[in-house]
Amino acid sequence: MRENDPGHTSGHTTGPASGPGPGPGPVDALLAARLAELRGERGWSLEELAGRSGVSRSTLSRAERGEISPTASLLGRLCAVYGRTMSQLLSEVEAEPAQLVRAADQTEWRDTASGFVRRSVSPPQPGLRAEVVEGTLSAGADIAYERPPVPGLEQHIWVLEGSVEFTMGRERHTLDAGDCLRTRLWGPTRFHCPGPAPVRYAVVVVHS
Repeated sequence: MRENDPGHTSGHTTGPASGPGPGPGPVDALLAARLAELRGERGWSLEELAGRSGVSRSTLSRAERGEISPTASLLGRLCAVYGRTMSQLLSEVEAEPAQLVRAADQTEWRDTASGFVRRSVSPPQPGLRAEVVEGTLSAGADIAYERPPVPGLEQHIWVLEGSVEFTMGRERHTLDAGDCLRTRLWGPTRFHCPGPAPVRYAVVVVHS
């Protein structure tokens, strides 16, 4: 994921059985409307949001009209501005999950440009503080976030298969299968899969 390229448009939201595809997916229209609502609730113009997020006005406009499917980098910047995790944002445009979330009902979001697949295993729900996300990165791929959606956000990163390099500021950790890193997010972060195999990991996010 190129953090300096927030306008790239290859994200795609699908059900678990669907493969990646070009252009916006079925959830993207709802996501676009929600992004427009969030900006409207704050009374911000596109120019003001562009200044706050570092994303161009034209890209923001196209995202809010559903003309593009945003990448993880773009959503990460907007989530930071709106004080939400990506899971919280996506959950706002999906049906409220049942107490038991079957594998077939867990939404996948794909960023085909970076080789990143994100599965919402246990989506955010009112009254519950934690959420569980499964991430998969192809060999050599990485995904970077300029800042956390909420400063000090607690995360537990548990590697299920393969290896991942996690960087936050000047700290760098290499995690192998079975390793778990417990941390709070305060600055820029990056996930990188050194290969040769893909990495699959779980992230437990705990909200205060």
